[in-house]
Amino acid sequence: MSTLSRDEVARVAALARIDLRPEELDRLAGELVVIVDAIAEVSAVATPDVPATSHPLPLSNVFRDDVPVAPLDIDAVMASAPASEDGRFLVPQILGEDS
Repeated sequence: MSTLSRDEVARVAALARIDLRPEELDRLAGELVVIVDAIAEVSAVATPDVPATSHPLPLSNVFRDDVPVAPLDIDAVMASAPASEDGRFLVPQILGEDS
């Protein structure tokens, strides 16, 4: 079982530019010991024949072929819009700013 002193926690907090109150230093020292011990336990179990994993199931991305197609017709798109102006969608102003 490892131990982390209050001074070590304060030094790490200072390096990370985290301002901790004295009671936080004491609490974090205890919490960090639990974390360090858990990491040590996992490291002790890890063997060279077991590959490191970031996810329990194999993941793979599914990509479709990138095939260029003709763009939508602007007039047809604007015809289905509630309002348009100069080939753009016209929406109500919500911020009260002048355009």
